[in-house]
Amino acid sequence: RALIFPLLIREGKPTPFSTFVLALLFCVFNGYLQGRSLTTYATYPSGWLGDSRFITGFLGWLIGMAINIHSDHILRNLRKPGETGYKIPRGGMFEYVSGANFFGEILEWFGFALACCTIESLAFALCTLFILGSRARQHHK
Repeated sequence: RALIFPLLIREGKPTPFSTFVLALLFCVFNGYLQGRSLTTYATYPSGWLGDSRFITGFLGWLIGMAINIHSDHILRNLRKPGETGYKIPRGGMFEYVSGANFFGEILEWFGFALACCTIESLAFALCTLFILGSRARQHHK
């Protein structure tokens, strides 16, 4: 999402440089922790890619990513160029949850955590749940 979403934004509000730097540092640090835990500390039995935990986690990650990308598409196209004002998104998972993009990302990271079965991946999934869950609640209100 950190790579796809910014490339697809048509217009947006300026982002303070400090916010950009903090987000970049967070993504780099988290990517390092996830990569390091998977390449250095995690050990998997042969046949792990066929294990039900990996398959279920991978499918959760894939479905979450699809929900996230589709929800972002709906949000990007919510207003016509030059149009302002509040609009409620419709379609996709927005028919079931008001923060469909947040739901998709949370599902992605819990799927990743299940597929990897590492404490680092679970920690990130929980952080995502708490951070995006609170943002989703704010957006819903």
